[in-house]
Amino acid sequence: MEVEAFKRLYPLPFYERYLDSSVRPDGRPLGRARPTSVSLGAVSTADGSALVKIGNTTMLAGVKLEVMVPSQETPDQGSITVDFQMPPICSPLVRPGRPVEAASVISEQLSNVLTSSELVNLSELCIAPGKAAWMAYLDVYCLDADGSLLDTALLASVAALAHLQLPAVSVSEEGRVYPVSSSTSGDVSMEGAETSIKVKGNSISPRRRLKLGAAPFALTCMVHKKHLLADPCAEEETLLQCSITITMNQMGRLVSFYKPGGAVPATTAIVKECISLARRRAREVQQILKEALEDHIESPSLMQTD
Repeated sequence: MEVEAFKRLYPLPFYERYLDSSVRPDGRPLGRARPTSVSLGAVSTADGSALVKIGNTTMLAGVKLEVMVPSQETPDQGSITVDFQMPPICSPLVRPGRPVEAASVISEQLSNVLTSSELVNLSELCIAPGKAAWMAYLDVYCLDADGSLLDTALLASVAALAHLQLPAVSVSEEGRVYPVSSSTSGDVSMEGAETSIKVKGNSISPRRRLKLGAAPFALTCMVHKKHLLADPCAEEETLLQCSITITMNQMGRLVSFYKPGGAVPATTAIVKECISLARRRAREVQQILKEALEDHIESPSLMQTD
């Protein structure tokens, strides 16, 4: 009871006693991330989905596809739009009916990282150049906000896109797109509104998975005095209040660096240590995602390994 009382009355000194011993109150070393799991196909109604947990932080990502007419500037490219949401169930700090500032920030960060990392070649989303392409709506929902939200949301996004399958479709000369139920050479069975009809001469886009580029993975670190904590929980983020998020791709290259202010300066030594931890974490998370993909599909890996 005395320990709990001290923690409630003096939370920062309580934490600092552990940090001076290079450990956290739960026994986790400062440089180690929490247990991570990836489950693919979590939403049966989505074209691609994933449920990801890092510690208690839980994210659900889903991708829904819609046919669009590509722009004249990029007639052979589709598009991806990203939305991140924090419903009231994710945290006692989120109130119903009130916008969450962190949600819009993370949504923008996700979109920027996915674009700058070139994870998805938008030409992969083309159905028929100048006529039809896929618009991919990537929605990420935070189910439990217990720290490192961007890290978890990005991993969920990458996993959902890796799980995504583009449906088989047939495109008429006028640019109309129809779902294909089965096909043979020169003869395609297509699902109409009420009956299945036979159509010949239309171009076919087969069912397939996306070919992904080097996947980006993020690691958030908290800086406090001389201490650097990887993958902080919500309590640590509240107490220490100075974070650095490094995003590395699976090839070990820096994708983004984000430090939203804070009382501790980002010295060269701190940044180098953060990058080293992020590079190691990227390899670790890549292996977790690879194993999830191999368990989910017969084809071993959908991601680059060279």
